[in-house]
Amino acid sequence: MTIDLEFHNDPEFRKLLTRNPDVDLTLVALELARDGQPRLDFSHTLDWISRRADEVRSHLTRTRNERAMLRELAKCLSGTHGLHGDKEAFLRSESSYINRVIETGVGIPISLSLVYVAVAQRAGVELEGVAAPMHFLTRLESVEGPLFVDAFHQGEVLNYDECCTWIQSLSGLSSDEIENSLEPARPRDIVIRMLNNLKALQVKQEKWDQAWHVQRRLAALHPGAYEQRRDLAVIALKSNHPGIAVDLLENCLKSCSPQDRPILQGHLLAAERLLADMN
Repeated sequence: MTIDLEFHNDPEFRKLLTRNPDVDLTLVALELARDGQPRLDFSHTLDWISRRADEVRSHLTRTRNERAMLRELAKCLSGTHGLHGDKEAFLRSESSYINRVIETGVGIPISLSLVYVAVAQRAGVELEGVAAPMHFLTRLESVEGPLFVDAFHQGEVLNYDECCTWIQSLSGLSSDEIENSLEPARPRDIVIRMLNNLKALQVKQEKWDQAWHVQRRLAALHPGAYEQRRDLAVIALKSNHPGIAVDLLENCLKSCSPQDRPILQGHLLAAERLLADMN
């Protein structure tokens, strides 16, 4: 049984599969959100972002420097429109969906940051995502050096030294280990981080139907990775796709480690029994 990993209905996500650098992260994020909301209309989110960009742009002319620009952005998004993070957000898949972040005002660092980036870039501010250890941020080049915005904490603005010290305290890494991670992240890396966040949550909560959509995307982005194919096989079984699970498990057993073999054989037997019951 074949599995579709082409994603023909998701043109921006397909760009990631072909390594096309011209990717609209907002549209990719909405394509991911549509997995959990099949009837999602992108236009509502895109219109909201455009309106917020107009609001921000109207205030930028009075700013004196890049730091002031970022404060205006935070004043609009986290002040006027209430975007913020909280601990409970990490327990909900919808906190990773940017349309729901906009609707509820609550998100996790990466989804909030993507809203900041979307609004800023449409307002002419070249804000970029930063996949820092333990906490996703955004970055803007300025005359005083790179400035970082923490969308999770109401758009707090940090300079490089402040950001580095804070990430060190969160991660336990040295400044040398952190340095490269504070550079702007590629769209592909940002999307993979979003998907890994969703996968970890949905597997933990045993929401297998949702995890199936996420793992299909991860497998498509890592076509040669055994671990991703193995996880796709297991999630296929748990999400009630036994025919696909059988094919995937048989394939994984050809190259699995000795440690994985008995586990995968057990899953294969379970998938074959389930498939027989369905027929």
